[in-house]
Amino acid sequence: MENSALAIYKAIGAVQNVISNAQTLDEAIQGCLKTIVDNSGADSAVLWYADKAGDGTLHPYFWLGPVDLTRRSHAPGNGAVGRVYESQKAERLFDFDALQDVETAIDFKGMSVSSMVCVPFSSNTSSIGTIQFVNTPESGPFTDEVADVMEIMAMMAAIALEESGQLDEPWQPGEVVMELRDITREFQNGDVVTKVLKGVNLDVYEGEFLVLLGESGCGKSTLLNIIGGMDSATSGTFHYLGKDLSSASQQELTDFRRDNIGFIFQSYNLMPNLTALQNLKLIAELVDDPMDADEALEIVGLEERKKNYPSQMSGGQQQRVSIARALVKNPKIILADEPTAALDYSTSIEVLQVMEEIIKKGTTMVMVTHNEEITRMADRVVRMRDGRMHEVTVNRNRARATDLVW
Repeated sequence: MENSALAIYKAIGAVQNVISNAQTLDEAIQGCLKTIVDNSGADSAVLWYADKAGDGTLHPYFWLGPVDLTRRSHAPGNGAVGRVYESQKAERLFDFDALQDVETAIDFKGMSVSSMVCVPFSSNTSSIGTIQFVNTPESGPFTDEVADVMEIMAMMAAIALEESGQLDEPWQPGEVVMELRDITREFQNGDVVTKVLKGVNLDVYEGEFLVLLGESGCGKSTLLNIIGGMDSATSGTFHYLGKDLSSASQQELTDFRRDNIGFIFQSYNLMPNLTALQNLKLIAELVDDPMDADEALEIVGLEERKKNYPSQMSGGQQQRVSIARALVKNPKIILADEPTAALDYSTSIEVLQVMEEIIKKGTTMVMVTHNEEITRMADRVVRMRDGRMHEVTVNRNRARATDLVW
């Protein structure tokens, strides 16, 4: 690290710049944490905030790194996170030992932690929570100089954010319907092995709208295919409602897809020689308890187009038929792969409004998209980078489809 005093000066300036340019409190918090990570070189960081309206339990507000902390929490005094919040004194474990802090080992299961720093996230008048930084063996241990920068930046961020208002209530997810642990996926072409997924740890919750975001090649579509039973992981475990599908046969995966998953694709994939209604009835015949095909078309606003063939409908109308086709199975989960990529803005909003209403009725939806604006609608956003989860965001104030602009 460069001269300590200069590094601290630059870091404080970076935090102040983020806060002054942020439009919302969440944006300010996320920007501050990213800035601290950028200046400290940490592999992962978590802002744990205390629920003052309840018993003071610390919940993850925002985090960076390849782990899913959504359901994790710490009581004051429990583990390094709880101890730092209670004592208001930082802890520096440059040579991390899981036996010293079992809670951290549980939090970051699937990630090898070698070094940890926990600092109070507190202003002069208020204890907000704890910021936790961890490094893997590949990045080496933190140093005292780095930890000094973390502490000062956290303090400056807390003081500045104190004037912005109270943090929102924690998001309460439903029951876990899917558990993915240490998921990898490799493709071999001759002697060349391409590693697309490099250890993904993720839960999917009942009734949530989860968006997977990232650049092309980051692994998000491959992950969606594994979630939907269209592909199998090279290694790792995949459970659905407690059932282990990690080593499922092709027939078992087919049954899983048929009985539980609805799919919405970018290219619609409608049968061109069948009407909208016939496309739905074809799928309805494959499942035991289908929704009425006419009802499904009514939900997406196309009951008057049921006798039309795909060639007689616009792209937006075909995509709504595709949504109805997914609905007619009465699926527990709907997977959508770039469902608006081929549509213009106004048509995209119409399609997203339909999906919005479906989610409101309790259907779990997982969507892959490149569109950053759509993430504002989601309960959670998982940003993928280089085959791993890079960042998880919880939207406590979800936008409506009609609020989106691009």
